[in-house]
Amino acid sequence: MSKHHRKKQQRSTARPDAADATDGGARGEAVPPKLSRKEYERELRRLQEELVHLQDWVVDTGAKVCVVFEGRDTAGKGGVIKRITERVMGFTPPEQVERFLRVVPEVERAMVDSGIILLKYWLEVGQDEQTRRLEARIDDGRKTWKLSPMDLESYSRWYDYSRARDDMFAATDTSWAPWFVADSNDKKRARLNIISHLLDQIPYERRPPNKVKLPERQGPDGYVEPNRALHLVLERF
Repeated sequence: MSKHHRKKQQRSTARPDAADATDGGARGEAVPPKLSRKEYERELRRLQEELVHLQDWVVDTGAKVCVVFEGRDTAGKGGVIKRITERVMGFTPPEQVERFLRVVPEVERAMVDSGIILLKYWLEVGQDEQTRRLEARIDDGRKTWKLSPMDLESYSRWYDYSRARDDMFAATDTSWAPWFVADSNDKKRARLNIISHLLDQIPYERRPPNKVKLPERQGPDGYVEPNRALHLVLERF
């Protein structure tokens, strides 16, 4: 085991309550103070270094790891993957959804039985925080491209998404492939918590770092900079 494994993670059986999911956290709990940028970047750097060790271990051992991220719009999935379509907007007929949910647990069991480490994360965000993030996109000219008619329509269907989430948990939250729920009302804390949890789920070993030495640069061998006018970028800053 890696030295960063201090204690065994215990899986919680609690479920986020959509009706109570507000700015108080995914389950109505008190929100801790936000991390300072300095503290966040320090912890993120440490965890990302561990991810490099994990990556090296996977490459060296041929281990197979599959990580799934899901959650509500604005919950923070876009920081790691592109958004995944759900049934709520009518893209998939109900009978196809039911068939999919019946098949998924056995497919995931087959994956796990074949040696794949399968981790599934659901990022939960409260209604008030979701509203704040969407309004921030509306008011920020740099982020309006993130908004689409589909985003606005899905925003109005909070409880349809809650029902879809609950059905997905009921069908696919299994002992061999459980859903891990992360409170993402604070994106920075959510990122750190998820990375920490992911590292704790995989029994990787730290590999000795590869020593890298810069090679000597070649000599000029008669090269001379050409005497030509260049189109330079104006230095305004």
